[in-house]
Amino acid sequence: MSNYTYLTKEGHDRLRAELEHLKTTGRQEAARAIAEARDKGDLSENAEYDAAKDHQGHLEARINELEKIMMNARVLDESQIDTSRVAIFTTVRMKNRKMNKEVSYKLVSESEANTKEGKISVTSPIGKGLLGKKKGDVAQVTTPAGVLEFEILDITA
Repeated sequence: MSNYTYLTKEGHDRLRAELEHLKTTGRQEAARAIAEARDKGDLSENAEYDAAKDHQGHLEARINELEKIMMNARVLDESQIDTSRVAIFTTVRMKNRKMNKEVSYKLVSESEANTKEGKISVTSPIGKGLLGKKKGDVAQVTTPAGVLEFEILDITA
């Protein structure tokens, strides 16, 4: 993959909304928490002040991360996705050969991955192992749990 982050329109809009929220409301809340903690006295022994500053640091790091993602984001039209091979934004129905169980995953960028929604990252071990495979192929995927084999049953957009 390249330095671009490929996003769905929905994923792009969600990240943009999160960034906007953090830059406005998030920063205001962090500043307020620091000010309140500062008013409580000696900063050298003020755990609340330290926690507020830590939170502000995490907030700014997330803002920085989201700005980098958005700067390199490319929104792809999901209706134009080629389903002859497994690629980003395709949904893959496959059978785990060891467990003889069918599963379906949609391959997405890291920032959109959510296993509860059936979305896995193209940079995950399974995502990498599936990329480029065709219907009927068997993907051998090396995971921390060992080598898994998945038979590609169907690829859809």
